[in-house]
Amino acid sequence: MSEIEAKDAPANAAETGAGAQAERRLNMIEAINDALDVSMARDDSVVVMGEDVGYFGGVFRCTAGLQQKYGKTRVFDTPISECGIIAAAVGMGAYGLRPVPEIQFADYIYPGFDQLVSEAARLRYRSAGEFISPMTVRSPFGGGIFGGQTHSQSPEAIFTHVAGLKTVVPSTPYDAKGLLIAAIEDDDPVIFFEPKRIYNGPFSGYYDQPVQPWKKFDASLVPEGHYTIPLGKARRVTEGEDLTILAYGTMVHVTEAVCKARGVSADLLDLRTLVPLDIEAIEESVRKTGRCLIVHEATRTSGFGAELSALVTERCFYDLEAPVERVTGFDTPYPHSLEWAYFPGPIRIGDALDKILQD
Repeated sequence: MSEIEAKDAPANAAETGAGAQAERRLNMIEAINDALDVSMARDDSVVVMGEDVGYFGGVFRCTAGLQQKYGKTRVFDTPISECGIIAAAVGMGAYGLRPVPEIQFADYIYPGFDQLVSEAARLRYRSAGEFISPMTVRSPFGGGIFGGQTHSQSPEAIFTHVAGLKTVVPSTPYDAKGLLIAAIEDDDPVIFFEPKRIYNGPFSGYYDQPVQPWKKFDASLVPEGHYTIPLGKARRVTEGEDLTILAYGTMVHVTEAVCKARGVSADLLDLRTLVPLDIEAIEESVRKTGRCLIVHEATRTSGFGAELSALVTERCFYDLEAPVERVTGFDTPYPHSLEWAYFPGPIRIGDALDKILQD
């Protein structure tokens, strides 16, 4: 078994406590809710907070039922103040709680940015380990739902630049639960971005086709109870020889569908976490295939794909048979009327495949 294969879900399940547990078919919303429920039941220090997370159960219903079960002191609504939400969570973490604040849309996380960078990310270092900030900031992100410029952004690269923060992006219900529990149990602050386009089912990139519910797919099989997926471990989605594809979130499913439709044998890696990054898995794959395509929704300039491209070029230069290619969003605000021109869909990904495979 290769190093990457050892990181796939079945092996992880055996290593992290999910192997012998009963399973249910859940969508990603239900899996996230289950992760919060499990974490709160196991640890009284876990608290959930944010706009409309309590009585209403969250705008996407990820926290539904938790306030009724755990009470208003552990699941509570906050004012519309992202700066205040994050600041309060930093203080709660320093005093021994494990807060899980929700930012309703990632587009609104910027008012809390200073607290994340200047306080949460620095607290362990500046206090010489006396205080920590064990907080997990959940936030739906990405496009594909006609949300326009203020409900579709993908700001993950900004946070990967900040030493002291970890950045996680799940792409399946199974991963969403295991990664979220691991993030909540981590002693460092974690930004947990949830791709809202795939909350209810994977997405092929063809927006005019019916949504396929998660429960038709094996990735919806979620073990009951507690299990974790270690942060910093990539998942091989498909094994192939033609090229390596690096993706995360919604783009994992879009690229998988494009490769299947075109008959491309791709070594598709779902990164799962951007920081820490599973660079060993990436190197192993690129050295095998000799080609690398990177796909993400965020803008191209200084997007996380740029860092991935640099790392692949630095570490695998003599193994590459063609330049690293990127398919990304454009350097513009996220458009509403032209969403599917901006969104890295089957046509743009297909064009990139043609280019990299003919070199």
